[in-house]
Amino acid sequence: MIPEERRDGPGAGEESTQLQAAGSVRKGYDTVVQTQCGRLQSRRARIHQQINKELRMRTGAENLYRATSNARVRETVALELSYVNSSLQLLKEELEELNCSVDTAGPEREGIAVPMIPLGLKETKELDWSPALKELISGHFGEDGTSYETEIRELTDLRQATRTPSRSEVGLELLMAYYNQLCLLDARFVTPARSLGLLFHWYDSLTGVPAQQRTLAFEKGSVLFNIGALHTQIGARQDRSCPEGTSRAVEAFQRAAGAFSHLREKFSRAPSPDMSPASLSMLEQLMTAQAQECFFEGLLLQAPAAPHDCLAQLRLAQEAAQVAAQYELVHRTMAQPPVCNYAPFAWTTLVHVKAKHFRALAHHHAAVALCDGPPAEAACLAPEQVFLWPLAPSEPQGPVLPQEQEERRKLGKAHLKRAILGQEEALRLHAVGRALRRVDLLQAVLGQALRRSLTRYSELDLEDDFFEATEAPDIQPKTHRRPEVRAPSFSRVKVTDIFHRLAAGLQEGDYIVSVNGQPCKWWKHGEVVAQLKGVGDEGVSLQVVTLLPSAEPPSTGDRRPALRGLLRNQKECGWGTPVPAQASPRPLLGWSRKAKRDKAAGRLSPASQP
Repeated sequence: MIPEERRDGPGAGEESTQLQAAGSVRKGYDTVVQTQCGRLQSRRARIHQQINKELRMRTGAENLYRATSNARVRETVALELSYVNSSLQLLKEELEELNCSVDTAGPEREGIAVPMIPLGLKETKELDWSPALKELISGHFGEDGTSYETEIRELTDLRQATRTPSRSEVGLELLMAYYNQLCLLDARFVTPARSLGLLFHWYDSLTGVPAQQRTLAFEKGSVLFNIGALHTQIGARQDRSCPEGTSRAVEAFQRAAGAFSHLREKFSRAPSPDMSPASLSMLEQLMTAQAQECFFEGLLLQAPAAPHDCLAQLRLAQEAAQVAAQYELVHRTMAQPPVCNYAPFAWTTLVHVKAKHFRALAHHHAAVALCDGPPAEAACLAPEQVFLWPLAPSEPQGPVLPQEQEERRKLGKAHLKRAILGQEEALRLHAVGRALRRVDLLQAVLGQALRRSLTRYSELDLEDDFFEATEAPDIQPKTHRRPEVRAPSFSRVKVTDIFHRLAAGLQEGDYIVSVNGQPCKWWKHGEVVAQLKGVGDEGVSLQVVTLLPSAEPPSTGDRRPALRGLLRNQKECGWGTPVPAQASPRPLLGWSRKAKRDKAAGRLSPASQP
């Protein structure tokens, strides 16, 4: 069960004050989200609860159906399963509509633009770190776990704040700060033989299906997913009617694609569908296509300065064809299993609409270049660089652009015809989707593009034009700027290890036995100091052995002193996997005496007997 967050209750202000007093890292905690988007978050939480309930009912019904052999019972269970599946489908459609309404709080735009596809954040349950961390601190580090209640409370507040980050750079820094703290926790507490023992609950961003794992990697991957999702929301709410807004949107979608790519490469075996390799690959392609679309919109803002520039119009035609080609690739990915099983239908339809829309825009700009531009400018470009002409045996030297004004008019008219047909198909697809029919902005964009092409076509259509229309060739996709997949830069968000007091650094009585993986038990003191002083930004890895106090002297019987290996990695500012050290009934200082005796024999090993 998901605890509902009180957005505007009496505790909201107190909680916000506590988080702000906790430190500057809480600046990304958005109290505005709690008031304006509280209803949306509460509806998502209720839908997640209902989906979880229906899934448990379906599992029980399926088990009963397989266990019973009574025909009447099986018939009743089959009927109940059909009801449960119908309820699940309705709940997923309702969640899909909520996911499509993430950008409702975007800024008002001076013009109209095609809406973008933002991604909703993954939601999680509250988590109590205290029992597990106190047990590890007491059992593994030999310290009082209750003395670290302040650090545990700070980590809990940080995680709570990341559930509602602000849609800004400050919110991104908040998520990155928590991700860096998780890396420090992973290096300090987690080993292949030991985990935190916590169960992390996260809900699928696309389907709302709950998923849980006991590995800290699932928590880190979910936070990284939310970093990419927050980038998509920032990019979708930019005002793209100005060059600055389009540039910010391009940057946001490129960073979103980088986050999903990094997640796909670094994390595997995720239990939720939205973090599967196929889903992350689709999201990466989608964000890359949206970045390409924003770049094309930036070029359109410069186009009115030279509407009759033939070369500029041909460039716009190729850029629009490039956007269409990328959306066609995304649509094919969404239509294939397993992505088609959980990708929102509204997304698939919108991507298909965009592919048709930008393909039609490419033909429209090609027609403008042919009809308004002088023939000399068009002759500067080779036809095969702009158009995909069909091969014809009668033209062994390749296609040639028409130079006569009448022939150019006919070819431009053919391109306008394809543009009109494409925009009409886009409007038809828009009307098919129930969620898209509510997006008035998209319908306005498609209608405006269709009217513009119809107006140009009526200007070129002559009364005595009885000749058969020329078949317009396809436009060659080409772009002067391909989107870059930019991975998140976690190093730019500096954090202080919350548990820095826990076995901080070397202490008196510790023994350094390894430096960067090289045994140093027999190094001279000056050699170890020189090695540590020469460490650069890459950091150093130390293996440290600490003797625990023993109630009996080392020479009593076969009792051996317990050794504790602590691996200090200054690069990640955390603690890595303890490497077991070989214990001996002799004190560690006996190593050097034995080494001197065995130096002539050429073997350096700890003494096995006194």
